[in-house]
Amino acid sequence: MRYVAILPIVLTLTAFILSMLCLFAGSKPGYLEQANLLTLNTSMLGHNVVNAPKTSSKTLNSIGNSVQKDINKAASDVAKAINIHDFYSVHVLDFCEGYYTPSPIANTSSTPAKNVTSCSNQTALFHFDATAILQQELKKGINLTELQWPSAVQDGIRAAALASKVMFVVYCIGTTTTALSFIGALISLFALGRLSALVNLAVSMFACFCLMVASATATGIINRIVEIVNAHGTDIGLSATKGTTFIGMTWSADLLMLLVSFVWLFFFFKGRKEEMSYVPEGKEVY
Repeated sequence: MRYVAILPIVLTLTAFILSMLCLFAGSKPGYLEQANLLTLNTSMLGHNVVNAPKTSSKTLNSIGNSVQKDINKAASDVAKAINIHDFYSVHVLDFCEGYYTPSPIANTSSTPAKNVTSCSNQTALFHFDATAILQQELKKGINLTELQWPSAVQDGIRAAALASKVMFVVYCIGTTTTALSFIGALISLFALGRLSALVNLAVSMFACFCLMVASATATGIINRIVEIVNAHGTDIGLSATKGTTFIGMTWSADLLMLLVSFVWLFFFFKGRKEEMSYVPEGKEVY
């Protein structure tokens, strides 16, 4: 039975790797870009303004005149003209930005693909403030108010700030505890007994709980922000998509730790049964 302890080693190691990938995805352009919490699509942001009658902004009027000269390029030129990127993908510790290639609009010959150009520095307790980031990147002379940026979107993003910090802290605790569970599983290869099974059970259950809280918090943040953005941003060309890969990875890590807990529970009760059935030499069973 000692060699069966290899099972929790493999499961725990896999859970640890998955949780680490969730934490450090997006550490550099193109690194696990698909494992983002969500993607904010701003490729069409500003079309409603530059294609409308003249505005009070000379900069926007100039951009509108320039873009409308070539309708074929209009779909991909507005975002670049106002100096923002086509998309912003949010990760646990940072965000990445870039452009869709060959165009942000799908057609019969091509499908938009992400081309990440840069990522922010990874920061503990990171929170993606879309309003501040976009306003900082916008071309001089343009502000989000002129682009009719919905206040509901910003309110929703700000409301998720505390939850994002809680998610990060619990993720760190869960990942660290998962690593301890892995070490405990290695030790059990040489000292498998009821006591080691009980200790490993406690550690793995705590890791499972932390990862569950972190995964649930992340999923809640993702669903809420995507729902708000798509409900209030459609009119200005703003949309968001969920990071389904991230959701799958984080819940898979939690599920693996749950399975590890069941394995240690099995070892604990099996050891107890063996102790109860053991009869010292010379004793008779009645």
